[in-house]
Amino acid sequence: MAAIELNGVQKSFGTVDVIKGVDIRIEDGEFAVFVGPSGCGKSTLLRLIAGLESINAGEFLLDGKSMNEVAPDKRGIAMVFQSYALYPHMTVAQNIGFSLDLKKVPKDEIRAEVEKVAEMLQLSELLDRRPAALSGGQRQRVAIGRAIIKKPSVILFDEPLSNLDASLRVQMRAELQRLHQELAATVVYVTHDQIEAMTMADRIVVLKDGEVAQSAAPIDLYKRPANTFVGTFIGSPRMNLLSASVRRSSDGSVEARADNGWVIVLPDGFSAFDGDRIKIGIRPEHLRLVALPAAISAKVSVVERLGVETYLTFNHPKGSIVARLEGDITVKVGEQVGLEVTENACHLFDSSGASIQSG
Repeated sequence: MAAIELNGVQKSFGTVDVIKGVDIRIEDGEFAVFVGPSGCGKSTLLRLIAGLESINAGEFLLDGKSMNEVAPDKRGIAMVFQSYALYPHMTVAQNIGFSLDLKKVPKDEIRAEVEKVAEMLQLSELLDRRPAALSGGQRQRVAIGRAIIKKPSVILFDEPLSNLDASLRVQMRAELQRLHQELAATVVYVTHDQIEAMTMADRIVVLKDGEVAQSAAPIDLYKRPANTFVGTFIGSPRMNLLSASVRRSSDGSVEARADNGWVIVLPDGFSAFDGDRIKIGIRPEHLRLVALPAAISAKVSVVERLGVETYLTFNHPKGSIVARLEGDITVKVGEQVGLEVTENACHLFDSSGASIQSG
Protein backbone atom coordinates (compact mmCIF):
# COMPACT_ATOMS: atom_id res chain seq x y z
CA MET A 1 0.00 0.00 0.00
CA ALA A 2 1.27 3.49 -0.84
CA ALA A 3 -1.31 6.24 -0.50
CA ILE A 4 0.21 9.73 -0.47
CA GLU A 5 -1.15 12.71 1.46
CA LEU A 6 0.25 16.22 1.47
CA ASN A 7 -1.41 18.40 4.10
CA GLY A 8 -0.67 22.12 4.06
CA VAL A 9 2.84 21.53 2.71
CA GLN A 10 4.99 24.63 2.35
CA LYS A 11 8.53 25.16 1.07
CA SER A 12 10.58 28.34 0.89
CA PHE A 13 14.07 29.04 -0.37
CA GLY A 14 15.23 32.11 1.53
CA THR A 15 12.49 34.71 1.17
CA VAL A 16 10.94 33.03 -1.87
CA ASP A 17 7.83 30.92 -1.20
CA VAL A 18 7.88 28.09 -3.76
CA ILE A 19 5.18 25.77 -2.34
CA LYS A 20 2.37 27.67 -0.63
CA GLY A 21 0.26 25.30 1.41
CA VAL A 22 -0.46 22.36 -0.89
CA ASP A 23 -3.12 19.75 -0.08
CA ILE A 24 -3.06 16.64 -2.28
CA ARG A 25 -4.17 13.02 -1.87
CA ILE A 26 -2.99 10.29 -4.24
CA GLU A 27 -4.54 6.86 -3.80
CA ASP A 28 -2.59 3.62 -3.66
CA GLY A 29 -1.73 2.45 -7.17
CA GLU A 30 -2.73 5.70 -8.89
CA PHE A 31 -0.75 7.23 -11.73
CA ALA A 32 -0.75 10.90 -10.73
CA VAL A 33 0.77 13.64 -12.86
CA PHE A 34 1.90 17.04 -11.60
CA VAL A 35 1.65 19.48 -14.48
CA GLY A 36 2.10 23.21 -14.87
CA PRO A 37 4.31 25.88 -16.43
CA SER A 38 7.99 26.30 -15.59
CA GLY A 39 8.47 27.65 -12.08
CA CYS A 40 5.11 26.43 -10.71
CA GLY A 41 6.80 24.20 -8.10
CA LYS A 42 6.07 20.74 -9.50
CA SER A 43 9.68 19.44 -9.36
CA THR A 44 10.16 20.94 -5.88
CA LEU A 45 7.03 19.12 -4.73
CA LEU A 46 8.43 15.87 -6.11
CA ARG A 47 11.72 16.41 -4.26
CA LEU A 48 9.80 17.01 -1.02
CA ILE A 49 8.08 13.63 -1.44
CA ALA A 50 11.43 11.97 -2.20
CA GLY A 51 13.03 13.57 0.86
CA LEU A 52 15.63 15.43 -1.18
CA GLU A 53 14.29 18.72 0.23
CA SER A 54 12.95 19.39 3.72
CA ILE A 55 9.37 20.54 4.33
CA ASN A 56 9.12 23.93 6.08
CA ALA A 57 5.51 23.47 7.18
CA GLY A 58 2.75 20.91 6.78
CA GLU A 59 3.04 17.14 6.63
CA PHE A 60 3.73 14.38 4.10
CA LEU A 61 2.03 11.11 4.96
CA LEU A 62 2.70 7.74 3.30
CA ASP A 63 -0.04 5.26 4.21
CA GLY A 64 -0.92 7.45 7.17
CA LYS A 65 2.65 7.61 8.54
CA SER A 66 4.48 10.92 8.69
CA MET A 67 7.54 10.98 6.44
CA ASN A 68 8.77 14.49 7.30
CA GLU A 69 11.74 13.28 9.34
CA VAL A 70 12.32 9.98 7.54
CA ALA A 71 15.54 9.72 5.52
CA PRO A 72 15.14 9.38 1.73
CA ASP A 73 16.53 5.84 1.63
CA LYS A 74 14.07 4.70 4.31
CA ARG A 75 10.90 5.88 2.55
CA GLY A 76 10.53 3.03 0.05
CA ILE A 77 10.48 5.56 -2.79
CA ALA A 78 12.45 5.47 -6.04
CA MET A 79 13.06 8.44 -8.33
CA VAL A 80 13.85 8.69 -12.04
CA PHE A 81 15.42 12.00 -12.99
CA GLN A 82 15.28 14.04 -16.18
CA SER A 83 18.96 13.30 -16.80
CA TYR A 84 19.63 9.58 -17.03
CA ALA A 85 22.61 9.80 -14.61
CA LEU A 86 23.98 6.43 -15.69
CA TYR A 87 27.51 5.33 -14.79
CA PRO A 88 29.37 5.41 -18.15
CA HIS A 89 31.99 2.83 -17.13
CA MET A 90 29.36 0.27 -16.11
CA THR A 91 27.35 -2.06 -18.31
CA VAL A 92 23.56 -1.93 -18.47
CA ALA A 93 23.40 -4.89 -16.08
CA GLN A 94 25.74 -3.20 -13.61
CA ASN A 95 23.80 0.07 -13.75
CA ILE A 96 20.47 -1.65 -13.12
CA GLY A 97 21.81 -3.79 -10.27
CA PHE A 98 23.95 -1.10 -8.63
CA SER A 99 21.61 -0.45 -5.67
CA LEU A 100 21.48 -4.17 -4.84
CA ASP A 101 25.26 -4.38 -5.11
CA LEU A 102 25.56 -1.57 -2.54
CA LYS A 103 23.39 -3.61 -0.18
CA LYS A 104 25.76 -6.59 -0.57
CA VAL A 105 23.04 -8.78 -2.09
CA PRO A 106 24.58 -12.05 -3.36
CA LYS A 107 25.72 -11.88 -6.99
CA ASP A 108 23.43 -14.67 -8.21
CA GLU A 109 20.38 -12.93 -6.68
CA ILE A 110 21.39 -9.64 -8.30
CA ARG A 111 21.79 -11.36 -11.66
CA ALA A 112 18.34 -12.96 -11.39
CA GLU A 113 16.67 -9.66 -10.46
CA VAL A 114 18.49 -7.75 -13.21
CA GLU A 115 17.39 -10.30 -15.82
CA LYS A 116 13.79 -10.06 -14.60
CA VAL A 117 13.79 -6.24 -14.82
CA ALA A 118 15.58 -6.28 -18.18
CA GLU A 119 12.96 -8.60 -19.65
CA MET A 120 10.19 -6.31 -18.40
CA LEU A 121 11.88 -3.29 -20.03
CA GLN A 122 12.96 -5.12 -23.20
CA LEU A 123 16.65 -4.68 -22.38
CA SER A 124 17.69 -8.34 -22.22
CA GLU A 125 19.86 -8.16 -25.35
CA LEU A 126 21.61 -4.99 -24.15
CA LEU A 127 22.84 -6.05 -20.70
CA ASP A 128 26.51 -6.14 -21.72
CA ARG A 129 26.51 -2.75 -23.43
CA ARG A 130 27.63 0.52 -21.88
CA PRO A 131 25.45 3.67 -21.91
CA ALA A 132 27.41 5.29 -24.78
CA ALA A 133 26.22 2.49 -27.07
CA LEU A 134 22.53 3.04 -26.28
CA SER A 135 19.86 5.28 -27.77
CA GLY A 136 18.08 7.90 -25.68
CA GLY A 137 15.06 5.68 -25.17
CA GLN A 138 17.21 2.74 -24.13
CA ARG A 139 19.11 4.87 -21.61
CA GLN A 140 15.85 6.06 -20.12
CA ARG A 141 14.69 2.47 -19.72
CA VAL A 142 17.94 1.61 -17.96
CA ALA A 143 17.36 4.50 -15.55
CA ILE A 144 13.83 3.20 -14.92
CA GLY A 145 15.18 -0.31 -14.38
CA ARG A 146 17.66 0.97 -11.79
CA ALA A 147 14.70 2.51 -9.92
CA ILE A 148 12.24 -0.38 -10.03
CA ILE A 149 14.71 -3.13 -9.13
CA LYS A 150 14.44 -1.87 -5.54
CA LYS A 151 10.72 -2.78 -5.64
CA PRO A 152 9.58 0.60 -4.34
CA SER A 153 6.02 1.30 -3.24
CA VAL A 154 6.21 4.73 -4.90
CA ILE A 155 8.04 5.72 -8.10
CA LEU A 156 8.70 9.38 -8.87
CA PHE A 157 9.43 10.61 -12.40
CA ASP A 158 10.83 14.11 -12.97
CA GLU A 159 10.21 14.97 -16.66
CA PRO A 160 11.82 11.70 -17.82
CA LEU A 161 10.88 12.08 -21.50
CA SER A 162 11.94 15.68 -22.11
CA ASN A 163 15.29 14.66 -23.65
CA LEU A 164 13.69 12.33 -26.20
CA ASP A 165 12.46 13.12 -29.70
CA ALA A 166 8.74 13.17 -30.49
CA SER A 167 8.40 9.58 -31.72
CA LEU A 168 10.34 8.16 -28.77
CA ARG A 169 8.20 10.15 -26.32
CA VAL A 170 5.06 8.53 -27.74
CA GLN A 171 6.65 5.07 -27.47
CA MET A 172 7.89 5.67 -23.92
CA ARG A 173 4.48 6.95 -22.79
CA ALA A 174 2.96 3.63 -23.80
CA GLU A 175 5.77 1.68 -22.11
CA LEU A 176 5.40 3.61 -18.85
CA GLN A 177 1.66 2.91 -18.79
CA ARG A 178 2.31 -0.80 -19.36
CA LEU A 179 4.97 -0.79 -16.65
CA HIS A 180 2.60 0.87 -14.18
CA GLN A 181 0.01 -1.85 -14.77
CA GLU A 182 2.59 -4.58 -14.22
CA LEU A 183 4.15 -3.11 -11.08
CA ALA A 184 0.91 -1.81 -9.51
CA ALA A 185 3.01 0.86 -7.76
CA THR A 186 1.90 4.40 -6.98
CA VAL A 187 3.41 6.72 -9.58
CA VAL A 188 3.92 10.47 -9.33
CA TYR A 189 5.05 11.93 -12.63
CA VAL A 190 6.11 15.53 -13.29
CA THR A 191 5.87 17.16 -16.71
CA HIS A 192 5.19 20.53 -18.32
CA ASP A 193 3.60 18.74 -21.29
CA GLN A 194 -0.19 18.61 -20.85
CA ILE A 195 -0.49 15.99 -23.63
CA GLU A 196 1.67 13.62 -21.55
CA ALA A 197 -0.52 14.37 -18.56
CA MET A 198 -3.80 13.76 -20.41
CA THR A 199 -2.70 10.48 -22.02
CA MET A 200 -1.03 8.85 -19.00
CA ALA A 201 -2.67 9.99 -15.78
CA ASP A 202 -5.40 8.59 -13.57
CA ARG A 203 -5.27 11.95 -11.79
CA ILE A 204 -3.79 15.28 -12.86
CA VAL A 205 -2.71 17.91 -10.36
CA VAL A 206 -2.44 21.29 -12.10
CA LEU A 207 -0.06 23.61 -10.29
CA LYS A 208 0.28 27.38 -10.61
CA ASP A 209 2.65 29.58 -8.60
CA GLY A 210 3.15 26.94 -5.89
CA GLU A 211 -0.54 26.21 -5.39
CA VAL A 212 -2.99 23.59 -6.66
CA ALA A 213 -5.19 25.13 -9.35
CA GLN A 214 -7.22 21.91 -9.69
CA SER A 215 -6.87 18.18 -9.07
CA ALA A 216 -9.08 15.71 -10.94
CA ALA A 217 -9.26 12.97 -13.55
CA PRO A 218 -8.05 14.13 -17.00
CA ILE A 219 -11.49 14.23 -18.64
CA ASP A 220 -12.94 16.13 -15.68
CA LEU A 221 -10.25 18.79 -16.01
CA TYR A 222 -11.01 19.06 -19.71
CA LYS A 223 -14.78 19.22 -19.40
CA ARG A 224 -15.08 21.08 -16.10
CA PRO A 225 -12.06 23.36 -15.55
CA ALA A 226 -12.24 25.21 -12.24
CA ASN A 227 -10.76 28.40 -13.66
CA THR A 228 -9.42 30.01 -16.83
CA PHE A 229 -5.86 28.89 -16.05
CA VAL A 230 -6.80 25.21 -16.07
CA GLY A 231 -9.15 25.73 -19.02
CA THR A 232 -6.44 27.21 -21.21
CA PHE A 233 -3.60 25.00 -19.95
CA ILE A 234 -5.37 21.67 -20.52
CA GLY A 235 -6.25 21.04 -24.16
CA SER A 236 -4.47 21.50 -27.48
CA PRO A 237 -5.12 23.78 -29.25
CA ARG A 238 -5.86 25.79 -26.13
CA MET A 239 -9.32 26.99 -25.16
CA ASN A 240 -10.42 30.28 -26.74
CA LEU A 241 -11.23 32.98 -24.17
CA LEU A 242 -13.50 35.94 -24.93
CA SER A 243 -14.24 38.82 -22.56
CA ALA A 244 -17.95 39.65 -22.66
CA SER A 245 -20.92 41.29 -20.93
CA VAL A 246 -24.06 39.41 -19.92
CA ARG A 247 -27.40 40.60 -21.32
CA ARG A 248 -30.70 39.18 -20.03
CA SER A 249 -33.85 39.91 -22.05
CA SER A 250 -37.39 40.21 -20.76
CA ASP A 251 -38.30 36.77 -22.13
CA GLY A 252 -35.65 35.20 -19.90
CA SER A 253 -33.07 34.40 -22.60
CA VAL A 254 -29.43 35.16 -21.83
CA GLU A 255 -26.71 36.18 -24.24
CA ALA A 256 -23.09 37.21 -23.94
CA ARG A 257 -21.87 40.12 -26.05
CA ALA A 258 -18.15 39.61 -26.51
CA ASP A 259 -15.72 42.48 -26.86
CA ASN A 260 -14.76 41.22 -30.32
CA GLY A 261 -18.36 41.69 -31.52
CA TRP A 262 -19.56 38.11 -31.25
CA VAL A 263 -22.99 37.53 -29.69
CA ILE A 264 -23.40 34.09 -28.10
CA VAL A 265 -26.67 32.76 -26.69
CA LEU A 266 -26.11 31.14 -23.31
CA PRO A 267 -28.17 28.39 -21.67
CA ASP A 268 -30.33 29.17 -18.66
CA GLY A 269 -29.13 28.26 -15.18
CA PHE A 270 -25.89 30.23 -14.91
CA SER A 271 -25.50 32.53 -11.91
CA ALA A 272 -24.55 35.65 -13.82
CA PHE A 273 -26.59 38.84 -13.76
CA ASP A 274 -27.40 41.41 -16.42
CA GLY A 275 -24.35 43.58 -17.04
CA ASP A 276 -21.87 41.21 -15.38
CA ARG A 277 -18.44 40.99 -16.99
CA ILE A 278 -17.52 37.38 -17.72
CA LYS A 279 -15.12 35.33 -19.79
CA ILE A 280 -16.43 32.79 -22.27
CA GLY A 281 -14.32 29.69 -22.88
CA ILE A 282 -14.84 27.91 -26.21
CA ARG A 283 -12.90 24.76 -27.10
CA PRO A 284 -11.65 24.86 -30.72
CA GLU A 285 -13.65 21.72 -31.58
CA HIS A 286 -16.86 23.44 -30.49
CA LEU A 287 -16.70 25.92 -33.37
CA ARG A 288 -18.10 24.82 -36.72
CA LEU A 289 -18.52 26.41 -40.12
CA VAL A 290 -21.97 27.48 -41.31
CA ALA A 291 -23.19 29.18 -44.46
CA LEU A 292 -23.17 32.97 -44.76
CA PRO A 293 -24.94 35.11 -43.76
CA ALA A 294 -24.48 33.98 -40.14
CA ALA A 295 -24.79 35.49 -36.67
CA ILE A 296 -21.01 35.14 -36.29
CA SER A 297 -18.60 35.67 -39.17
CA ALA A 298 -14.82 36.07 -39.32
CA LYS A 299 -11.98 36.24 -41.83
CA VAL A 300 -9.52 33.35 -41.92
CA SER A 301 -5.96 34.49 -41.16
CA VAL A 302 -4.12 31.14 -40.84
CA VAL A 303 -4.86 27.64 -42.16
CA GLU A 304 -2.97 24.69 -40.62
CA ARG A 305 -3.65 21.36 -42.34
CA LEU A 306 -2.64 18.32 -40.28
CA GLY A 307 -4.29 15.61 -42.39
CA VAL A 308 -7.03 14.26 -40.14
CA GLU A 309 -7.92 17.78 -38.96
CA THR A 310 -7.40 21.42 -39.88
CA TYR A 311 -6.94 24.42 -37.59
CA LEU A 312 -8.31 27.80 -38.68
CA THR A 313 -7.17 30.97 -36.92
CA PHE A 314 -9.25 34.15 -36.97
CA ASN A 315 -7.51 37.35 -35.83
CA HIS A 316 -9.47 40.26 -34.39
CA PRO A 317 -8.57 43.48 -32.50
CA LYS A 318 -9.02 41.73 -29.13
CA GLY A 319 -6.88 38.67 -29.92
CA SER A 320 -7.39 35.53 -31.99
CA ILE A 321 -9.72 32.53 -32.19
CA VAL A 322 -8.82 28.98 -33.26
CA ALA A 323 -11.31 26.46 -34.68
CA ARG A 324 -10.55 22.73 -34.96
CA LEU A 325 -12.29 21.25 -38.01
CA GLU A 326 -12.22 18.22 -40.29
CA GLY A 327 -9.06 17.82 -42.32
CA ASP A 328 -10.63 18.02 -45.80
CA ILE A 329 -12.21 21.50 -45.64
CA THR A 330 -11.36 23.78 -48.57
CA VAL A 331 -11.26 27.15 -46.76
CA LYS A 332 -8.45 29.53 -47.78
CA VAL A 333 -6.61 32.36 -46.03
CA GLY A 334 -8.49 35.65 -46.39
CA GLU A 335 -11.89 33.99 -46.84
CA GLN A 336 -14.86 35.26 -44.80
CA VAL A 337 -16.73 32.38 -43.20
CA GLY A 338 -19.73 31.88 -40.93
CA LEU A 339 -19.22 30.27 -37.53
CA GLU A 340 -21.47 28.67 -34.95
CA VAL A 341 -20.75 27.60 -31.37
CA THR A 342 -21.92 24.12 -30.37
CA GLU A 343 -25.00 24.52 -28.18
CA ASN A 344 -24.32 24.46 -24.43
CA ALA A 345 -20.58 23.92 -25.04
CA CYS A 346 -19.35 27.24 -23.64
CA HIS A 347 -17.48 27.47 -20.35
CA LEU A 348 -18.33 30.56 -18.31
CA PHE A 349 -15.93 32.23 -15.87
CA ASP A 350 -16.37 35.27 -13.68
CA SER A 351 -14.15 38.36 -13.81
CA SER A 352 -11.63 36.73 -11.46
CA GLY A 353 -11.32 33.69 -13.72
CA ALA A 354 -13.27 31.23 -11.54
CA SER A 355 -15.79 28.91 -13.17
CA ILE A 356 -19.45 29.93 -12.99
CA GLN A 357 -21.43 26.81 -12.18
CA SER A 358 -24.90 26.26 -13.59
CA GLY A 359 -27.75 26.34 -11.10
